[in-house]
Amino acid sequence: MRKHIRTTALAATALLAALSLTACSGDESGNDGKSGAAAPAASSTANPDTGKAAEDAKETGGGKTDAPAQNVSTASKGSTGGSGSGSGKSSSGATGGGSKSPVTCTGSNTKVTVTKVSRPINHLLLTATNTGSATCYAYHAPALRFDDAQAAFPVLRDSIPQAVVTLEPGQSAYASIGLSGEPDGQELHKGTHLAVYFTGKANQGSTGAPAELTLPAGTSWGDNGFVTYWQSEMADALTY
Repeated sequence: MRKHIRTTALAATALLAALSLTACSGDESGNDGKSGAAAPAASSTANPDTGKAAEDAKETGGGKTDAPAQNVSTASKGSTGGSGSGSGKSSSGATGGGSKSPVTCTGSNTKVTVTKVSRPINHLLLTATNTGSATCYAYHAPALRFDDAQAAFPVLRDSIPQAVVTLEPGQSAYASIGLSGEPDGQELHKGTHLAVYFTGKANQGSTGAPAELTLPAGTSWGDNGFVTYWQSEMADALTY
């Protein structure tokens, strides 16, 4: 009888232990399920605000990004064109005689020299070189005055060139001086100084400052000598 009671008590104890373990297992399982269900709920609640914020950001910033990029591109293109245009105008001005209009050659914008030549005999050569920055025209013939002579030296009309001599900066014009002419036996004057005057287009007297020169030693000139028109080539000047 006692053996039966002990066996029943042990069985009851085992049953109570099993029920206790089952309750604990159920509590733990319920906590895990509750925790797992909370994350989707939080995610579902955050999504509407997040989507709206993204759409607002897109609407606010989308149209402001393209405009500056377009303006920069246009400004760069315009700057390049302006520079090209500017460069083309400058080269054109330089080609046109240093951006200056042609002027009349005078003693101020030329360097004039006088030298004695061996052929033809009794001749001097005048050379006028453009030292200015603009083209100049050597009109007609130079007007000469030896020392204190009262009259201008005669001009040889047969030496008129086909066109006006045009001198770019650095170029030269030439004229020859026949110190004596026909007939022989004329009175000669010893000369030490020569004033060279330039004439204008209308050939009405001199224009600008003259060139003041010292004649080569032993120079003598006669009243029937001559000076040629300005020539573009030295050889042409010395043919008279």
